[in-house]
Amino acid sequence: MKPKPKIAMIGLKGLPAFGGAAAVGENIIEHLKDQYDFTVYATSSHTDKKGRLNGFQQIVFKALSFTKMNTFYYYVVSALHAVLFKNYDLIHLHHRDAAFILPFLRLRYKTILTIHGFGTSDLSDKWNKYRWFFEIQERFFVKQADEIISVSERERTLIESKINKTVSYIPNGVYLNYTTRIKEDYLMFAAGRIVSFKRCDVFLSALNEINYKGKVLIAGDLEQSIDYKKKILDLSKNLHVEFLGLVLDKNKLMEYYSKASLFIFPSSREAMSMVLLEAASTGTPIICSDILGNKNIFSNDEVLFFETDNVSDLASKIKWANANIDLMHEKAQKALNKIRVNHQWHDIASSYDKIFKKFIKI
Repeated sequence: MKPKPKIAMIGLKGLPAFGGAAAVGENIIEHLKDQYDFTVYATSSHTDKKGRLNGFQQIVFKALSFTKMNTFYYYVVSALHAVLFKNYDLIHLHHRDAAFILPFLRLRYKTILTIHGFGTSDLSDKWNKYRWFFEIQERFFVKQADEIISVSERERTLIESKINKTVSYIPNGVYLNYTTRIKEDYLMFAAGRIVSFKRCDVFLSALNEINYKGKVLIAGDLEQSIDYKKKILDLSKNLHVEFLGLVLDKNKLMEYYSKASLFIFPSSREAMSMVLLEAASTGTPIICSDILGNKNIFSNDEVLFFETDNVSDLASKIKWANANIDLMHEKAQKALNKIRVNHQWHDIASSYDKIFKKFIKI
């Protein structure tokens, strides 16, 4: 029996996934593991599971105690290990931030780069002081990949204009395991990392503005920023808020989504949010910011948009949605239908499979 082609993934940081790029890689592997032998490069800050797992091999490097350098270190040692000690048929790199290792990887390998967010104008406060690093990535290194993929149609056009090279568009996906559940009377916000650009503060401020008395669930890691955590806790003092923390059990998280009366997604920047897609896949009505990343996925017929960062507009939209819940459910059904057509993982994986086959002789 002919051995399966070997593909290494760098940039996922560790599986099992709890959002973002890791979820994309995880689902590509799940659907294509019978055709390819996958190796995932990971760091111990994100996973403790190494060796042979569910259809793939995971190599885990010990994280640095100096956390600010850990991601950079992880990219470098992954590239060194792949080039010096392994023999793959293809490297699949995730994130623009990792593009600086492409010249080294290309000494031996064909490379695919999936970009999960592009452009320095949208950098978070944490990374803004390193703007020069990301600008160098975009100017010199991204274009060196043999194939570039963007999860956002808007960003695909932006990347092409900057690097003068064709970029493929493959969106993110979800599983449609939605079953009708009895709705409970709570609003929900969720993010993997609750940081400032996710705008949980805008959500809570809007609830305070209308003196909201109902139950509110907030899921996500609130430990990313001490100052922002304090702001969120202060805003929640007069509200009935339950903080769930980072919900790693995907089935439990989807259950929370599906039982919410409304899901609020106020983020001020996204390429293509997995959280937004997952919430929509449960048939729960959504109010979300009118950033391009969201409007590239859904229309006014499918979700209720509010003006990004506008507390008063979000407050009025929450009031309107609660007063017109039947119309919100009609929107939610249309959003679910769009997910069914455009964002199922088996179709996404098939698109990646076609690109893999461009570079691997099977």
